[in-house]
Amino acid sequence: MLAVRVTFMLLGLLLGYVVGHALAGGQPGELSTVNTLSLMLAGTLMALLLAPRAEVLLLSGTGRFLRWYNGLSPRKVAAATFGLIIALLLSVLLSSLMRSLPFYTWVWNVLVTLVLGVFFTSFAVRNAEAFGLLAFPQVRRKQGGKLLDSNVIIDGRILELARTGFLDGEVIVPGFILRELQTLADSQDPQKRTRGKRGLSVLEDLRQLRPLRVEDWDTDLPTTDDKLIRLARESGARIVTNDGNLGKIARLHGVEILSIHEAAVALRPQVQAGDHLTVTITKSGQQQGQGVGYLEDGTMVVVEDGLKLRGKPARVLVVNNVQTNVGRMIFAKVDREEGAA
Repeated sequence: MLAVRVTFMLLGLLLGYVVGHALAGGQPGELSTVNTLSLMLAGTLMALLLAPRAEVLLLSGTGRFLRWYNGLSPRKVAAATFGLIIALLLSVLLSSLMRSLPFYTWVWNVLVTLVLGVFFTSFAVRNAEAFGLLAFPQVRRKQGGKLLDSNVIIDGRILELARTGFLDGEVIVPGFILRELQTLADSQDPQKRTRGKRGLSVLEDLRQLRPLRVEDWDTDLPTTDDKLIRLARESGARIVTNDGNLGKIARLHGVEILSIHEAAVALRPQVQAGDHLTVTITKSGQQQGQGVGYLEDGTMVVVEDGLKLRGKPARVLVVNNVQTNVGRMIFAKVDREEGAA
């Protein structure tokens, strides 16, 4: 950055002038002027040499400060402020009591204030959850944003939602989710590496379809799910995910979840008892003579006495339709005409 280098050169020039002026006493006027100019030139050149290194350190420090600042929790700030207020009040009280002591000086007042400040601030921050009522809600963006989880990114169906216009509002990808995908893409495990590369490719395609904002936010929470829930609570955004466990935990925290898997299940055509289906029997069931086939959407169809039709399409009559934790399961029997054939 040009501004940083110019500032360092000016500081070097000023330092050379100050040193030259300090050494000018007892020297002839012309000699002191020459020495001062030489020191000013030396200071400028030294600053020019050190400026690139200082620029790197400044940018690195600024980046760390911004990440720390963006990751601050409103509760921690409120807790630290409350602890500091208590420390200052106690410091004023103790200083009034210690004023009558013979060895009292202002140094004791400063030391007591520092000790109380460190103690009460650190104690309050460790128990920040108790100061939730004092924290102002941290609204980062307007309501209606959607935070993408790594699972839903790797899944890829988010692209179809974007193409059809069902993905409205601001689409947000947290920085820690990007880092997780990058870690997967650089993994030595071929399966993880494939998942990571697919996730990054999906984000690139999604960025071509609609604006995509990367939220450079992070905190010291241990897991990605915890960070995602915290960010959603602070920003008022909704989480788009396919992780059922994350959805349950987030709802307990009052965060709204948009599950593409749940939406796909809800939009599947409902099969009622008495409907006819055509399914290919691929394997045997748990009971003798049962055959098992699958519809195009992956729904399992258990066909009574269907094993004899294994390997070829069969027309079946739906007997029952059951919704389980892992999806729908259809029970059917071979159509009479099919069985007769």
